[in-house]
Amino acid sequence: MGILPQSQQIRNKWPDHRMIKDARKRNTIKDYGVYKLRYNAIRKNDIIPSEIQEIADKEIYNCPKDASIVRIVQRCQVTSRPRGNVKRWRLSRIIFRHLADYNKLAGVQRAMW
Repeated sequence: MGILPQSQQIRNKWPDHRMIKDARKRNTIKDYGVYKLRYNAIRKNDIIPSEIQEIADKEIYNCPKDASIVRIVQRCQVTSRPRGNVKRWRLSRIIFRHLADYNKLAGVQRAMW
C-alpha cells in the first residue's frame, strides 16, 4: 500500500467494511450481552416456574441478534484477515511475525538458535 491520492479520504479507522461490522457487533455485545446471558440462564433453568421462563423467552426475542457472542468473527485488527489469528494480540500470524521481527510487540521475541 502506498500513499493515498489526495482525492481519497480515510473515512474511519478500520481497514474495510467487515471490520466496521465487527466493531458494531462488539459494541452490541458490550451493551446487551450480559442481559442475554442472564435471560438464557433463566430460560434453561428447570427449577424456575414456566411463567418466568416464558418471560425470559420473550426478553431474549427482544434482544438484538448481534448480542450473541457466537456472531463475532475473530479478525486481525490491521488487515481484517479472518484466519490465522493470534488471539492474545488480535493480529494475524503474518502481521504478528512482522511486528515480532522488528521488536514492536512488548514481551515477544523471535526464536533464534
